[in-house]
Amino acid sequence: MRYNMYRSAQINAMANPGYSSAQAMKALQEAFAQSMPREMGFDYLGMSFQEKKAQEGIPATVIFGFSLLCVFLILAAQYESWSLPVSVLLGTPVAVLGAFTAIWLRGQVNNVYAQIGLIVLIGLAAKNAILIVEFAKNSHEQGRSPEGAALEGSRLRLRPILMTSFAFLFGTLPLAISTGSGAVARQIMGTTVMGGTAAASLIAIFLIPVTFYVVAKMTERRRTNKKPEDGGGDHA
Repeated sequence: MRYNMYRSAQINAMANPGYSSAQAMKALQEAFAQSMPREMGFDYLGMSFQEKKAQEGIPATVIFGFSLLCVFLILAAQYESWSLPVSVLLGTPVAVLGAFTAIWLRGQVNNVYAQIGLIVLIGLAAKNAILIVEFAKNSHEQGRSPEGAALEGSRLRLRPILMTSFAFLFGTLPLAISTGSGAVARQIMGTTVMGGTAAASLIAIFLIPVTFYVVAKMTERRRTNKKPEDGGGDHA
């Protein structure tokens, strides 16, 4: 057998349960470096080749940051403000923390399926925050104080947030406990989304009104400082 005009031998390997393909590839590389002569080399074929190329591509942190930036710009255009989207997206770190906690509790790994779930969590966390911030923003524009608008928005939108969150959690539960061929990938993605959604629903809903209040007060203070002083005296 030849590969790129070199004499070669093909090795097929399968990871034991509980180990990812990336861990298996790393173990093969370490075993090759320890046991094979220096004049010999190795390469990947098929899905392993594609996975290796994907690992050499754009890091997951860059993709997550770019997704966060896109959501921020969309919210800034919707609210016509650069400050209010901050109060919406501050719930995202709580969702990410909940996702990693759920992965750790189930003994799973942070692979590409978990990273896809993290991208989904940006929209889910923003959805819960929008339900509060949108109503609080309208109430504040009608003359309520930032504190009163935040409390009113939280009180009126708590039930819709819990209803949509629990509906989504029960909808993704079969994904997190799935069995059969390829079940590990579905379990990791379901666990990531469920853990992040639960954290965003039970913890972030208490932080969003606070962040809205802080952002609204800072915006009011900045507008007050920029307001020009009235001039006195008669003018001819």
